[in-house]
Amino acid sequence: MHQGTAPDAAATLAVENIGGIDAATAELHPGVTVLAGRNATNRTSFLKAMMAALGSDWTAVKGDAKHGHVSLTLGEETYERQITRTEDGIVSSGNGLLADPTLANLFAFLLEDNEARQAVVRGDDLRDIIMRPVDTSELRRDIHDAEERKADIDAELDAIAELKQELPALEQRRAATQSEIADVREELAAVEDRLDERDLTVDLTQSNTDALETRLDELRATREELRRVRADITSEQESLSALREERGRLAAELAGLPDAPADRLEELEHRLSARRERKRELSTYTSRLQTIIGFNEEFIDGEHDRIADALGRKPESVGDITDQLYRGSKTTCWTCGSTVKPARFESTLDSLRQHRQETFEEIDELDAEISELTEEKARITETVDRRRELADTIDEVDAEIESRQGTLSNLRERRDNLSARVADLEAEVTELRSAEVDEVLDLHSEANELEFELESLESTLEDIEEEIAEAEAEIRRDEQLVARRESVVEELIDLRTRIDTLETEATTAFNERMADLLDILDYENVERIWLERLDGPADSVATVDAESVIEGSEFELHVVRSTDGGTVYEDTVAHLSESERAVTGLVFALAGYLVHDVAEQVPFMLLDSLEAIDAERIADLVEYFATEVPYLVVALLPEDAEALPERYDRVRNIGQSQSQ
Repeated sequence: MHQGTAPDAAATLAVENIGGIDAATAELHPGVTVLAGRNATNRTSFLKAMMAALGSDWTAVKGDAKHGHVSLTLGEETYERQITRTEDGIVSSGNGLLADPTLANLFAFLLEDNEARQAVVRGDDLRDIIMRPVDTSELRRDIHDAEERKADIDAELDAIAELKQELPALEQRRAATQSEIADVREELAAVEDRLDERDLTVDLTQSNTDALETRLDELRATREELRRVRADITSEQESLSALREERGRLAAELAGLPDAPADRLEELEHRLSARRERKRELSTYTSRLQTIIGFNEEFIDGEHDRIADALGRKPESVGDITDQLYRGSKTTCWTCGSTVKPARFESTLDSLRQHRQETFEEIDELDAEISELTEEKARITETVDRRRELADTIDEVDAEIESRQGTLSNLRERRDNLSARVADLEAEVTELRSAEVDEVLDLHSEANELEFELESLESTLEDIEEEIAEAEAEIRRDEQLVARRESVVEELIDLRTRIDTLETEATTAFNERMADLLDILDYENVERIWLERLDGPADSVATVDAESVIEGSEFELHVVRSTDGGTVYEDTVAHLSESERAVTGLVFALAGYLVHDVAEQVPFMLLDSLEAIDAERIADLVEYFATEVPYLVVALLPEDAEALPERYDRVRNIGQSQSQ
């Protein structure tokens, strides 16, 4: 039920210059209220005034007036609207119970020209009536958006699935390459140990001894530097691997953060600013109001003698104000100087106090809304800050990766240069060698070949590890993507089945209540009136496109009759009696009222133009509808109203502000 409305709250409607009404006031209690009277006794005008108070624009100003006014007090809330006749037509202002009266116009305000009732009589598209309150354009956009998000996630999951299949083979290649590198390093170390142990103090000729020893010393030093560079390359590769691991973790966390659109922050800031400004205005206003109330209370209590004396000196003064107040006579208003009874003064003060309390309550509501908006803003801001922090950190890691890749590139270039220098030195040594140093030179040549092989293997390993790191970073997103996909699928199922569910609920609500009322009203030879859905969407929502969902089903209304001999046959709506068609139209409107939860927005249903139905059936119909509607207001002729139980409230003499 509408916020601020208690289940047992009485509603008070006040009307001025609406339809044929000069002025009228009526109190409506939960349950049934009967507007009893002959034609042209303002029953329909009263219902239209009530529609205006509830938010509808389907009303008219009294013929001899330019302005009309309606107010509805429901629970703790009062809704007021002004109706004005202009050259362009009727213009409404003020705040009714409903911001958008579409649902109520279709399914709660069941006057003679109500579209839901007339759709049955005229054979119009009943599904269109039920579906009209649904924003199909927005639903279509939501479905397309969810489908696109699901397709994107599916594509990412497919790519991850392929990576999962490729990862074992990559890991096997890495293990095999690492094993091969270990073997080559072991073999190279053995060759280098043999070179270190080799005694080069052979008996060489004096002519080439110095040059050969110089080249051999340089060869050893170059190989040592090459070994250090290779170690640096290994260290840089390990650092790069760790950095890529960290980047993958950061990227996974960033992908898992909820969306935090900047326009939502702007909207929240705008709403917060508006509500804070409204609170400041109300706070200033209540301070001034409190000053006025306090001054008047002091004035009534006999304070502010100087003002009282000044008023007493006026020609229209009737004596000492304080004495008059305490004698229970009249007192003089300090604002206008007129004399009024203290009780009236107190009544005005009570109204001011009540207004002050209402203002305080509005400030409390603003405080609660400001707190809620502030919390939401803080959550979004925290997410935005964390996104920015993660993005900045990822940028820093990317910069570090780029720097280290540059260092690694320089080291590799240094390694290649050293390798080339080793080859040059070996060539020079070959020219200077003698038989005694052949074995040493062969060892150097073998070591050089092993180094080239090691470099190739290490480069291959680096490529494999980079590929594995990228694959693992993507695979780490799998669980988050699966969770996101499940959420999107649930959203998509809800969107795709929303119309299907509403159609099913509408036909079920109509068929069940139509069956109940046919049993109760006992129309002769009418066996069944039922609504059928035709050509709905496929069973599997996963295969239904947005357009098929929006298009939905068709509704077909069936009438089944029986003959005196018991033969059952199908008839048409056109052959129903006026009474039967009227009941069918009302039940269809009731089905819409129920499936759209209209009572949550407006707890009233208004019934008019039931003359086609006989009095006893009207009584049964009203009693049945009353079980579904919190407040049922029905306009009836006096003879029809007599058939209804006395326990129902009755409103008579509507134009004379009299209620019972």
